[in-house]
Amino acid sequence: MADAFSSSSETVIQRVLDVNPKGNTPTEDLQELYQITETCAFISEHRFAKVALQFPDELLVDSAAVAEEIERNSQAKTFILGDTSYGSCCVDEVAAEHVGADCMVHYGSACLSPSRRLPVMYVFEKRALDVQMCSASFRELYPDTRTHVVLLCDVNYDHALSDLVTLLIPEYPNLVAAELVVEGEQCYSHGRIKSLNTEPCPSEDGSAEVVCQFGRRFSLKSGSSLTDYRIFYVGREGATLRNFMMTWNRCSFCSFDPVSAKGRVESVNVNRALMKRYYAIERAKDAGVVGVLVGTLGVADYLAIIRQLKETLRRAGKKSYVFAMGKLNVPKLANFLEIDVFVLIACPENSLLDSSEFYKPVVTPFEMEVACNRDREWSEEYVTDFRHLLPGGRSHVPMADEQEDDDRTDVSLITGALRTHNLLNSEPVQSSFGSSVVLRNQTLTVANTNSAASFLAGRSWQGLEQKLGETPVVKAVEGRRGIAIAYEEEGTS
Repeated sequence: MADAFSSSSETVIQRVLDVNPKGNTPTEDLQELYQITETCAFISEHRFAKVALQFPDELLVDSAAVAEEIERNSQAKTFILGDTSYGSCCVDEVAAEHVGADCMVHYGSACLSPSRRLPVMYVFEKRALDVQMCSASFRELYPDTRTHVVLLCDVNYDHALSDLVTLLIPEYPNLVAAELVVEGEQCYSHGRIKSLNTEPCPSEDGSAEVVCQFGRRFSLKSGSSLTDYRIFYVGREGATLRNFMMTWNRCSFCSFDPVSAKGRVESVNVNRALMKRYYAIERAKDAGVVGVLVGTLGVADYLAIIRQLKETLRRAGKKSYVFAMGKLNVPKLANFLEIDVFVLIACPENSLLDSSEFYKPVVTPFEMEVACNRDREWSEEYVTDFRHLLPGGRSHVPMADEQEDDDRTDVSLITGALRTHNLLNSEPVQSSFGSSVVLRNQTLTVANTNSAASFLAGRSWQGLEQKLGETPVVKAVEGRRGIAIAYEEEGTS
């Protein structure tokens, strides 16, 4: 465990970073790759004065040139947002508001999660795709031309999707291609594209099922469901594909990697991944103190899911604390040893965090609801978009009614101990004291409800103490030399 907090100074100096820097894009190619003409038209049409440009790390090399071209062709002042507070796929509206921006232009990969504060224009990379190789790989993976297939792609390859469909649709009449859509009246891409609200998407004839999720929209054949289809994904392996596979876990997936120009059947055992997530749910059921990690400040309704989670945890007899700490890493979360499990509120692509390196599990809001809400059962449905869990969402399940004497117990599958769910139902919602004692059922049994405070009191080191007026005033003296892990006067042993 010590390696997570400190390491040898020699290791830091000798460490080699595997970085593949991207060269600057030629000036004549900036117009097409970054859609500068369309961006300037968008800015001029709405008379925006301050524009925030959000770039992912791999595109920052072109950020200055793009900003210069936009300022030259419009009357707007541009601000470059390089280091986003959270995932680069989400719109960083908070950073844009710091500079008083009137709108944002988001470049590169995007999760297309809805935002509400500022007008947003998406500019995707137009990455190269060999349509002939992709279509040949598709035919090899699906030799039966009557197969029902849904064609999905990474946003950076959407520009070539229509050419791919043109090659395949004469041979595969049951092929369905997804189109990109955005939710909200202030989101734009390639000019104004279709916008969605939270209501179910209607089909043109009213009979076929229309799927609208994760910024994609596609219509299924009349009388069929999504489980009758196979899914072909164009793009590299990553968070987007993993999110699709976890959500539509009853469909078989194949993918085509445009970089290696090879297609394959996705052999990732989804059932094994779901069982790992269920193990985390069991850890959440055992937890007494839960940390709510705010992993986004831009996705719509994130405040509503925080309020719902806090109420769900309170009614389940668990203490909760909210943390906003930007990008997550192991040392950050390791500072809070009193937390038994963390729940991450983020966009669908960033919520599926691999917590194997962390000292405590990190679960999604859906998994926490499975752990705390008796009326929600673990089934084939897996929800990564927390907005579906809110009242009115397609996957919303109201909390079970509270009953004073309903102290149900079950057995933990991890520890084998008995656990109860309604331990703190009699606790008041708000307390004017930092630590309180609750009397349950008029008996002599008491419980200290401030779990974090009691944990801190038992620590041998409780942080820096000011001790105002207790420390004598002395002249400045020469202190130690070196770093904390090995000062010079300590020598080596």
